[in-house]
Amino acid sequence: MKKRYGVIALILGVLLGTAGTFVGMIFFSNNGDSADGESNIQERLLDQIMSQQTNIEDNLGDMTKVLEAYTLIQDMYVEDVEDKQLIEGAIQGMLLSLEDPYSVYLDQEAMEEFNQQIESSFEGIGAEVSMVNGNVTIVSPIKDSPAEKVGLSPNDQVLTVDGESLEGLSLQEAVNKIRGEKGSEVTLEIRRPGVDEPLQVNIVRDSIPVETVYVDTVEQNGKKIGIIELTSFSETTAEEMKEELEKMENDGIEGLVIDVRGNPGGLLPAAEGILEQFIPKDKPILQMEDENGKKTRYFSNLSDPKDYPVAVLINEGSASASEILAISLKEALDYEIVGETTFGKGTVQQTLPMGDGSTIKLTRYKWLSSDGTFIDGKGVEPTVEQKMPEYYYTHPIQIEEDQVFAFNETNPQIKNIQTMLDGLGYDVGRTDGYYNKETEEAVKEFQEEHDLSVSGEIDKTTAEVIETQIRERIREGEDDLQKEKAIEILTK
Repeated sequence: MKKRYGVIALILGVLLGTAGTFVGMIFFSNNGDSADGESNIQERLLDQIMSQQTNIEDNLGDMTKVLEAYTLIQDMYVEDVEDKQLIEGAIQGMLLSLEDPYSVYLDQEAMEEFNQQIESSFEGIGAEVSMVNGNVTIVSPIKDSPAEKVGLSPNDQVLTVDGESLEGLSLQEAVNKIRGEKGSEVTLEIRRPGVDEPLQVNIVRDSIPVETVYVDTVEQNGKKIGIIELTSFSETTAEEMKEELEKMENDGIEGLVIDVRGNPGGLLPAAEGILEQFIPKDKPILQMEDENGKKTRYFSNLSDPKDYPVAVLINEGSASASEILAISLKEALDYEIVGETTFGKGTVQQTLPMGDGSTIKLTRYKWLSSDGTFIDGKGVEPTVEQKMPEYYYTHPIQIEEDQVFAFNETNPQIKNIQTMLDGLGYDVGRTDGYYNKETEEAVKEFQEEHDLSVSGEIDKTTAEVIETQIRERIREGEDDLQKEKAIEILTK
């Protein structure tokens, strides 16, 4: 009975302590509240309970109902139930009731994986996901990850994992099914906007290094333009960008492209650290709004802006910290933003350790742009809208082992393949899904150039080679109209 009372007291502490108050994200990392660096959740909750006595008394009846449910389950359920299972279920239930996909409970194992993702590397498919309208949704695949290589795209919805439905699962439960050891294979069923039938995608998991800063320099119209691509915002991103930017400036760049396309976000201090390198001290770099509506503005110590023009590249896979960076640079400095409207995440999470290795990641703030704009659910619109070539939006080819596409057939997959072949430079005549004579000749030409059996028909082998070639072209950045537009703007 003593154990029962101890558990009930813990549940009461958890419920009352929180009553008043994860793969696109932006968050504060809580480094611990106590002197030894470890947070004691029970002590913090007890302090909160004592300071909210009136609130507790008002809600005690409701809390008693929860404790009664706990006791009934323990005493009368047909099978044994662990205390831990009920306690964690209560925590998860409270967070689910917030209807906030970014406020989640991470058990010890999930927290270890979460820290790996932020600090160094992890194993899996390499995609940031979120819960959107009850669906596990790809925010963005990570650069050079298995997810990117098979063509997963922002807004893809994951329906099943190895044939098991994700319906009714929490985001963390779904992520646990998608993740796995390096070298293992997982099959995802994907619903893609604009595609009639679900897609089956086989992915071999791998180690996902978190390298966040990539640099390049190009010359156009007699001007040297630096390009910095940020793939996420980790602990070292701001400092790495500062070092690389100084090298470029010493090398005499006359313009800069900051590329945050497909960047799902990360640590808020990293975004602040980058904005501080551009926005002078007379304008806020961003604003934060707390639960009481109080707004705090943040400023840099920078005296003057850069003496060269800057453009930012965005797309629908740019989320949270990427959106902060883009809109604040636009509002504070009138920098051009090139591309497509971003994901639309305007909240900040804080990790709150529970003392046993588990953590609650809780939405604590709204972030606002330099001028105070809140973009949640709307995204950041480009100042210069520019789409990519159509083949960038194609999807994995769905074809069975014994299936063949041939002349005079009509099929949505044929349209998809025609767009790919057109992107590879083959004349298909049309891209509406009708297998015409031009498409047949284009397929023969492709087969001959890639040492395939020349039939003019598309079987599974030909389809796989076509898809491999188009994905390679995309990874190499061929026909990058958005980047070309940004460079054009900077070199006028």
